[in-house]
Amino acid sequence: MFRLLFGLGVVVVILTIYALVDCAVFDRNRIRGLPRWVWVFVIVLIPVIGAVLWLLIGRGRRSSAAGPGARVTRSMAPDDDPDFLRGLDRAKDQEQRIRDLEQELADFDKMDPPDAGPSSHPGTAGVDPKNTDPGDGDQPGRRDA
Repeated sequence: MFRLLFGLGVVVVILTIYALVDCAVFDRNRIRGLPRWVWVFVIVLIPVIGAVLWLLIGRGRRSSAAGPGARVTRSMAPDDDPDFLRGLDRAKDQEQRIRDLEQELADFDKMDPPDAGPSSHPGTAGVDPKNTDPGDGDQPGRRDA
């Protein structure tokens, strides 16, 4: 019986010392529930229960972020992220703006003054305005839509 009590006493002392040292060197940003000094008093004044409470409640879980004091960010699906959804609205607006500008350019290309001939635009003398051959490069009559 003495050996059992002695063994339990040694386990209690080891557990208390481990919890005390762990509490003393643990990152203060990860300590939960009570301030560090209160946890030290709980561990010392209530040896077994205090150490078990420290190990179960007081120790915060390790974050996946690197470094002490790093912010823990929760990953979320793109359809739950408001910033991502706002970006989609901007992309839709930009696509609509591009379509509107392309339509304006197409309408502008269709407009031709009634009294002007084929050389109404500067630098287009001798160029067929109805030419739609895609191999013309930067020719004025080209349409890429």
